[in-house]
This record gives sequence, structure tokens and C-alpha cells, in this order.
Amino acid sequence: MGFALTTITQVAKDLGENEDWLRDVANEIEIEDGAIWVYGVGDDGVQAFTDFGIERLIELIQIYKQNPELLKRWTPE
Repeated sequence: MGFALTTITQVAKDLGENEDWLRDVANEIEIEDGAIWVYGVGDDGVQAFTDFGIERLIELIQIYKQNPELLKRWTPE
């Protein structure tokens, strides 16, 4: 049985959220919550999530949308 991960870019697209704002929210998710960093050639890395990590991220999105003062929302210039 395989193990699937979804990148933050895809999660943002799937949820209809701004990726930069979602990165701020995702900073609270630890590896035990289903978030990991995947590194390739060079120093570039991408944050990715297990299905459980996506569920946790959705919970955090709801919290921050209900209480925006908890996290300064990223605003495009």
C-alpha cells in the first residue's frame, strides 16, 4: 500500500485559498499532524501534507477565518 502526499500548491488550489496565506496557516502544523517538507535537487523544498494533514489544515483555516486577528492574513499588493 502506498503513501500519498499533496503539495501545498495543490491543496491551496483544491481549497480555493491563497497559497501565501495558506503557508502562514500551515506553519502551525507539525510532522505528527501530517505536514512534511520534501526536498529535491538543490535547496528547493516544498511543503506537503498527508490526508490527515489536510484535515488539520482545514480546521485551522476555519479557526483563522472565524478569528482573523489570530493570524495576520496575507494581502496581495
